[in-house]
Order: sequence, then structure tokens, then C-alpha cells
Amino acid sequence: MLQSARTKIVATVGPACGSVDQLSNLIRLGVDVFRLNMAHGDRARHQAMFDAIATARDLTAIDIAVLVDLAGPKIRLGDLFAGDLDLAAGDRVDFVIGTVATSSHELTCTYEPLVNELEVGQHVLLSDGLIRLQVECKTSDRAACRVIDGGVLRGRQGVNVPGAHFSAPALDVVDLDNARWAVGQGVEYLSLSFVRRPEEILQLKELVRAAGGHSQVIAKIEKREALDCLDEIVKATDGVMVARGDLGVEIEVQQTPIQQKRIVAACRKYGKPVIVATQMLESMHTNRRPTRAEVSDVANAILDGADACMLSGETAIGHYPSDAVTMMNRIMLETERAYPDREDSRFQTPEPTTNITRAMVQGAGRIARQLSAQAVVIVADSIAAARYKSQVRDFIPTIALSGHRHVVRGLALYWGILPYYADPEEINGLPKIKAFIAERAKTHWQLQDGDRVLLVIDSPDNIGEHDWMTVLTVGRD
Repeated sequence: MLQSARTKIVATVGPACGSVDQLSNLIRLGVDVFRLNMAHGDRARHQAMFDAIATARDLTAIDIAVLVDLAGPKIRLGDLFAGDLDLAAGDRVDFVIGTVATSSHELTCTYEPLVNELEVGQHVLLSDGLIRLQVECKTSDRAACRVIDGGVLRGRQGVNVPGAHFSAPALDVVDLDNARWAVGQGVEYLSLSFVRRPEEILQLKELVRAAGGHSQVIAKIEKREALDCLDEIVKATDGVMVARGDLGVEIEVQQTPIQQKRIVAACRKYGKPVIVATQMLESMHTNRRPTRAEVSDVANAILDGADACMLSGETAIGHYPSDAVTMMNRIMLETERAYPDREDSRFQTPEPTTNITRAMVQGAGRIARQLSAQAVVIVADSIAAARYKSQVRDFIPTIALSGHRHVVRGLALYWGILPYYADPEEINGLPKIKAFIAERAKTHWQLQDGDRVLLVIDSPDNIGEHDWMTVLTVGRD
């Protein structure tokens, strides 16, 4: 465990890795969180994937987490009139109201008000931004567009209108149904696509609370509107995903790297985990090795301070899902190895605080370093203490020991935290905690006789607040 990468791996589940054996293999190779994409498949398929993950989790005895990715107000084309459409610059196509195209140059859309809400002069981007249209004129039932950049158009592709303010709700009927299903399954993370305002995150949080769930809410940043109120969204959410696919279409593509760094920095500032996603190892859809540029992309996300990197099509539909996870893990380990003695050299030192738990766990790494301790162990009934420790990035291996499965799995996204489950009775009181650590230290955590472990817990007189620490020596205590 202690030789694992500190940065976490999120892998999307799909046909290429959907069996229990394949999922189990990916867990052993280093996946921390499996993502279920609600934009594809139906309830039966989603349930089958969730059940397969649960079985793989039991077989490997590793508490893998699940992230359910809600589709949100994604706008897509309807079916085309006669299959793929080859568009050239100067061609005209019309968006029409309704669900059925009556000619080859009519386009329909899943978002019914699109024609009414488009404005003359706006650009409409299709095929991940490769095809660009401009709205030239409108009538009551159609918006006539001129092709600026052509290409081959396929049905059901995404539609982006940079700068537009559409009235679509953040959570439609399908999203609400999927969210309730996910909370009922006990998933650890719910991500909301196309977030525009912090109120949308609060709406989803309220749904989780009302359903009695523990799911943490992840805001996907992929709209220009989200960038305009980034700090407010980060403060409202439990975590963030930098969804570079649609974000790179909503803003000028050359702005994407700078905005990625800005988003990661905001998450570091407010202590929220952040996932960098989309096309990280894109070429591994069909190749066993990534390009040098892709390797640099992953490494730079880690150096910026990302808590996790995500694989999308690479594991869902790619030819080499295991190779992609293996390569991601290798890049993470090598990048982290480049500065193993760093202590807050690239990140802000945590600001002064009157929160006792936060002060104790954030100082634990520094004390452990001074004592040449090999690990910090935090015993926790919630994610708060380990979350505070994750913010420091001190590279001291940190084990979060909990008797609650939802806490263990809920820490899967947090940088540098190794969640570990114990039966509550096995860690009930300091003597039992010491015995548990002594038994696991060498067999599970690769510690040796004489290694020191810094233990941080709450005292009997102050339950819920981590105000006590002690040093244990493997083989002696």
C-alpha cells in the first residue's frame, strides 16, 4: 500500500472493461474510482455495471469507490436525415423545431428550445468543435446557419454554443431519477455536468441529504459561465472535475491549459479534491503506448496539484484498458518520485486555523518527518480529518483507518490518503487500535520492525475532534 501513487486514478467503465475479471484486474493495477457515465446506456446496463464493480470490490477486498456521472443539460443532435453528412465551408444547414429532419440539410436537437434561444451571429460548434456554424437568420421554426469550418457530421453528436445562456435546468427528470438511483446504491460520488451556478450544486446536495445518502457532489467545470463564478462553485461543492472536452469547445482551445491551472489552484485554495479529465491518454484507445505529449499532460496535471486523473474512452471502449491504467500509474509514480523530499515547496502552507483537528493532522506530517516516521495513521469517523491531511501534500504516507465503509470509500479521491477499513470493534479504544496497527503494519503496509508510526486520534474526553497523537514503533508497541 505505501508504495502506491499518491495521485488517484479514475477509470470509466464500459464494454472494454465491463466483466468482473476485467474490473478486478484494473483495481489491482491501481484504479481508485470507477466512473459510470449516465449519458450512455439504460438503467439495466447501469445496474449491471454497478453490480459487477461491487463483485470485483468483494473479490479484491479493496474498497474501490464509484462515481456516477450525471449527463446534465447536454445538448445533442437528433438523428440525421440520411446518415453522415459531409459539410463544406459555405454550405447551409438549418436547425428546425421538432425531432424529425425532413431533408439532408435539416438538423434537429434534443434541446427543444434551441431554435428559439439561438441568436443571429452566434457560433454553433459540432463534433467536439471541429465543425463550426454561424447563425445567419431565424424564423419561428428554424435557424439558418452557414458552415464556417466543415467536416463529417454524425447524428447524436454534442452541440455547443459558446457564450449562450440557455434556460435548460441543471437537473432534468432523467438526471433526478439517476441521482436518486445512485444514492440508493450508496455511490460515493455524484458528478453534475455543465454546472453554471453554485445553486445547482446545492440542489443536488439537498437531494442527497433528503435521500439519506453519503454521496459527495462533484462539479464538472465545462461552461464559460462556471468560470465566471469559479470560486463560488468550488466553495459550494465537495470536489471538481476539469472536463476539458466540452470546456475546450466552450472557450478558445488555447485558453484551456491556463483555465485548467486556474481551476486546480482554486481547488487547492479551498481544500477540495480535483480531477483532471478528457483525452489524457487518448492515443491508447488503439495503441499500447501513449504519445510523449500525453505523458507530459498527465505529469503536468500532477505537478499542478491534481488529486486525480481520469481515463474515459481509454478504459471504456479502448483496445488496451489494462495498459492505459498501468501507464497512468507509472507516470504518476515517476512524476511524484521527482520530488520525494518536498514539503510544501510548490503548494501554499496551510493557513493558520483555530480548528483543532485541522491543525493536528496538518502538522502530523511535519512531526513525522522530524521523527523519521514511516507513516501517519488517522483514525476517523468522517472524511474531514483525512481531507485536511490531504491538503498538505507532504508525501508522508497517510493511512485513514475507519470502521465506516462510506468513509473509507469516500476518501478514494483524496491525494495521498490510503483508506483502510477495520471492523469497528477492532479499533474501539487505544489498546485495540495499537494492536490492530501492530498486526497490519508488516503484513499489509510494508513496514518493518523499528519503523515509527505517528497515530492521530480523538481523545476519550473529546470524541469527534482529533486532539491527541502518539508515536508507535513497529515490533515494540
